[in-house]
Amino acid sequence: MDLKGLRKRIDEIDDKIIDLLNERMSYAKEIGVIKEKGDEPYFRPDRESEILRRLAERCNHLSKKGLQAIYHQIFAESLNLESPLTIAYLGPQATFTHQAAEERFGSKAIFLPVDDIGEVFLAVERDKASFGVVPIENSSEGIVSHTLDMFIDSNLKICDEIFLEVSYSLLSNEKSISDIKYVYSHPQPFAQCRNWLAKNIPKNVEFIEVSSTAKAAQKASCEKGAGAVASNWAGKVYRLSTLADKIEDFSDNTTRFLVIGMYESSPTGSDRTSILFSVKDRPGILHNMLAPFAKYNINLTKIESRPLKSRPWEYIFFLDFEGHRQDEKAKSSLSELEEMCIYLKILGSYPKGSEK
Repeated sequence: MDLKGLRKRIDEIDDKIIDLLNERMSYAKEIGVIKEKGDEPYFRPDRESEILRRLAERCNHLSKKGLQAIYHQIFAESLNLESPLTIAYLGPQATFTHQAAEERFGSKAIFLPVDDIGEVFLAVERDKASFGVVPIENSSEGIVSHTLDMFIDSNLKICDEIFLEVSYSLLSNEKSISDIKYVYSHPQPFAQCRNWLAKNIPKNVEFIEVSSTAKAAQKASCEKGAGAVASNWAGKVYRLSTLADKIEDFSDNTTRFLVIGMYESSPTGSDRTSILFSVKDRPGILHNMLAPFAKYNINLTKIESRPLKSRPWEYIFFLDFEGHRQDEKAKSSLSELEEMCIYLKILGSYPKGSEK
């Protein structure tokens, strides 16, 4: 077949794809009507994960990342046909959390910016939002303590996770770095760009911490002599010039976000479970707490400790492991762990996200 013939064939295939997408969306609308009458949740990350895994086995020419990008958009469009969801996130507009939320739920969802991570939890708990999106850890700077602390008292569940590649720029209305007198950003980006900032920003420049990178860009957009460490997306939204791009100290810089809601996901076969627990301090106790996971050959992916504010020098542990709480091995290990705990709380089981 010559070039003209091949292009004609592609046009015919594109027409079929559109017809099939129209048919798929019509079924999504019917599903929305059924869900509205019953107890089935609208957002089903477990179902989406199952579809992606099945299609990946049949896909010969698309990369896994490419397939996921296409179908995440299809899922988002379908979801918003079923019922537009309200998603709370750490604002203002154009934070990385906003970007992660839009990537997961699509641009047609209703996005509710709030001022801090605690308010994301409150918005979902008070039914002002269907779900919330919060940062939990960064590949170079580690855990987001405020998010962990919120889970101690909240009854919300983790129902999904999102991995987002993060890159920072120095943004400003000024034409040169030498014209900048102070720089705004969140503490995490300052830490992730520490070496570049030390080498390239004059020592007399003041670094001012704010609640988010988008807030930094917002402030820099209306103050003379101000700069911001934020994303290029934030620069476009707030009409700032990029004075330097990709200023993070490590190029492989990824942030993990959690989707929080009123329920957790069903098993998919490729899941993660998050728990928190506390114990009475005594020699060898942490070894004993982790032993049930080794016994049942369960892979631990993270363990963090946080001080209990109400009891000095006592700690609560946050732990992630591979598997769903309904798996038999997980049930056995959690049962043995609980016998040794003062307190044990399962934060949720959810499909493992695709790490960038």
